[in-house]
Amino acid sequence: MSSYPEAKIPSALFEDPEAEGRWRARFSAPRVSLPDWARDAPHRSLYVSNFSGTWELYAWDRESDKHRQITDRPQGTFHGTLSVDGERIWWFDDTDGDEFGSWKVEPFDGGEPEEAVPGTHPGYPAGLELGRSLTGLGMSTDDGVTVWVARDGGRPEVLYQHEQDGGLSALSWDESMLAISHSEHGDSRHPALRVLRADGSEVAEKWDGPGKGLDALAFAPVTGDPRLLVLHERRGKEELLVWDVEADAETEITLDLPGEVSADWYPDGRSLLIAHTHRARTTAHRYDLDSGELTDLPTPAGTVVGASVRPDSSVEYVWSSAATPSLVRTISRDGEDRVLLTPPGDRAPGSEAVTDVFVEVPYGPNDAVHALVARPADAEEGPLPTVFSLHGGPHAADEDRFSAYRAAWLDAGFAVVEVNYRGSTGYGSAWRDAIEGRPGTTELEDVARVHDWAIEAGLTTPALSVVAGASWGGYLTLLALGTQPERWAGGVAGVPVADYVSAFADEMEPLRAYDRALFGGSPEEIPDVYRKASPITYVDQVRAPVLVLAGDNDPRCPIQQILNYLDALGERQIPFEFYRYDAGHGSLVISETLRQVSAEIHFARRAVGA
Repeated sequence: MSSYPEAKIPSALFEDPEAEGRWRARFSAPRVSLPDWARDAPHRSLYVSNFSGTWELYAWDRESDKHRQITDRPQGTFHGTLSVDGERIWWFDDTDGDEFGSWKVEPFDGGEPEEAVPGTHPGYPAGLELGRSLTGLGMSTDDGVTVWVARDGGRPEVLYQHEQDGGLSALSWDESMLAISHSEHGDSRHPALRVLRADGSEVAEKWDGPGKGLDALAFAPVTGDPRLLVLHERRGKEELLVWDVEADAETEITLDLPGEVSADWYPDGRSLLIAHTHRARTTAHRYDLDSGELTDLPTPAGTVVGASVRPDSSVEYVWSSAATPSLVRTISRDGEDRVLLTPPGDRAPGSEAVTDVFVEVPYGPNDAVHALVARPADAEEGPLPTVFSLHGGPHAADEDRFSAYRAAWLDAGFAVVEVNYRGSTGYGSAWRDAIEGRPGTTELEDVARVHDWAIEAGLTTPALSVVAGASWGGYLTLLALGTQPERWAGGVAGVPVADYVSAFADEMEPLRAYDRALFGGSPEEIPDVYRKASPITYVDQVRAPVLVLAGDNDPRCPIQQILNYLDALGERQIPFEFYRYDAGHGSLVISETLRQVSAEIHFARRAVGA
């Protein structure tokens, strides 16, 4: 471990035992993900849960209602799926959270795991598609991406290989065709699609040109059906089309919905389950492909974070709102909505609702920045300690969904402001791509506008404002402390990019490809762009104390570039604390998460004098 000033972790955040138990329970209360199920044995399911204290995979036999923990690894397990017949469970085995590894397989009813596809090499996951007799598997390394196919457990053969980023996206129901996402044109943020037969011969290719990506969602769930469901962005937002890959004919689906959509098939291949995202909330619908009729599904107000259609046409989904912890629910064919899966133990306590703020901006591409604002339950009028929580990604968004992290800040007396800055998803392609060529400082212009609003509205003051985030949000936090020092009393940066040139050299290759597309080239090609976007460039301007949290095995925001930044802070005698842990880009261990959140809030309280 390093000799850097260590983060202070209090024995308790609250003097009141009830309050202390409440915030901890929101993280430790048992939760479950949306269950997956085997295509030919839908009574056999797989989900992820924190029931053991670490996020691990669990098997669920719906007929007997028997649940069994599958994996038990020190840093947890998050990625898994079921074979088509439900006899085997696949799970991804990395090393201490570094995301680099290989797929393992073991019997559904228990047994020793073994290599799933001998003859392939380890890497970062780049797609997995399982059929009755054919397996497609993708892996990414520093040399590029490789996709293999293996028939009936035989030796895998290379189907696709390229130095540019890509991966396996879909397998046709009859296992004759596979859809590959690729960026041979050099832009991994806006991929093209290629459909190949299992022997490697090409069926069809689709690319919409520069700045317009395509995403293969799934082939129609009907044997012999060549239709592929695809997301496109030809009109400035994510929409749907159905592509007959054999005829190379497509049908665009135009929906009377204001936001962006994603979709899955109904079992008959004649309808789609639509997830519609607008202004940080989700609605769900059924769309009939023949009639064009769009029918609303009775999901509650809030956010649906995953949904799928069962063979009986019931819809299972995970839902939550800012005030209400997540639930796994199901809507029957008759429209009855009920809770499907409740883990044992007490449910997590609820929290406060969020309100919407739209701060007008003069620069576009939209006319306002959307922020979600939450206040502590017992907050008095007047300026409050406030954390400006910046999401990661950057291509993600804060939504009206339950967050134990947000709730902990509220319990600690902080207002919480979540900013869906330029670069966020859900607000159109132009908003998402506005950071190209000028990442970091572009997003912070939006954060500054929302911060100005919060001060003018009397919500907070600079002396009471803390900027915080993880991953891309951690990067923005460090950049904000150096480029906007007058705004912040402190900063909390989790797993950040701190020294972009060093980070680029050490990060996983898929992220290097992403950065080249985002910045417009590599650090060698455009050094000034990287210099202007790098937090270490502005370390001389940092005035507020900083807490940095980092994982030793992080392939996304590697540890050395963070140490470079901390060394620069130390040389300038800028106060900082460091929390270093033995995992990757975050932790799946609940006790570790609790320690980190304790350190963050305790640090922020001291920064604002609370």
